[in-house]
Amino acid sequence: MENNTEVSEFFLLGLTTAPELQVPLFIMFTLVYLITVIGNLGMILLILLDSRLHTPMYFFLSNLSFVDFCSSSTVTPKLLAELLLQDKIISYNACAAQMFFFAAFATVECYLLTTMAYDRYAAVCKPLHYSTIMTKSVCARLATGCYIIGLLNASMQIGDTFCLSFCMSNVVHHFFCDIPAVMTLTCSNKQTSELILILISSFNVIFAIFVILISYMFIFITILKMHSGEGYQKALSTCASHLIAVSIFYGTVILMYLQPSSSHSLDTDKTASMFYTVIIPMLNPVVYSLRNREVKNAFKKVVEKAKYSLGFAL
Repeated sequence: MENNTEVSEFFLLGLTTAPELQVPLFIMFTLVYLITVIGNLGMILLILLDSRLHTPMYFFLSNLSFVDFCSSSTVTPKLLAELLLQDKIISYNACAAQMFFFAAFATVECYLLTTMAYDRYAAVCKPLHYSTIMTKSVCARLATGCYIIGLLNASMQIGDTFCLSFCMSNVVHHFFCDIPAVMTLTCSNKQTSELILILISSFNVIFAIFVILISYMFIFITILKMHSGEGYQKALSTCASHLIAVSIFYGTVILMYLQPSSSHSLDTDKTASMFYTVIIPMLNPVVYSLRNREVKNAFKKVVEKAKYSLGFAL
């Protein structure tokens, strides 16, 4: 395909053009980003420091926290610059890089959520064999597989998007370089590219949701057979939090990627994107970790050690 106009940069319209909203939004998203960074990096550090948290479940939680931190950091700093400095220009290469890393980390999170559901299935339904099923090598291979799939998926989608010609406009109706928003700017025939995007995203989402639902179906069946009211309530509470976060994540992905661009409402896309670029990375430490009694105890232990060390130093 031949480019009619060489595009060297893109112009991001951002969240809003209303001047009176930009400072309040900047303050709000700055606070959200700080909570995201502190929550996710703090969770990783806490898991590393407490040997009682060196289990498969917390191994996957630490990876999820790392992915959430990276995913948010791929998008939010540029969003803050747009709101405060009106810096809405992004170079062609920077746009491709932002799109690549976001697609990669989003895919990794998709499969990490799936892996975590399988881990809970093994813990609840196969408790006597759990230590032999979820060994360190198995956990490492599962996590590595999530990252490899994320990188492969991002490479295919970004390569497919940027082989198109951009000759009509360089104005992206979004606050970051998301694939559907950039794809609408092409003057090439994008039907094949859209089909590839929908097929790959559909496979990732359907496969992940299928594994999660099957895992929880077996979990619920096992819990019901236990005839334990306390265990039943605990399992329901844990599964409800996980399923709520999964529903938000996959709901926005389906809304964004599993439909042709002609069906997209650009303003709706931006609103949906806020959930999985800014809100979900902030909520995940709370949903998966901070409500957990073991994490709370580990946090108290670290705080007590810090107080003791500080008092001894003084």
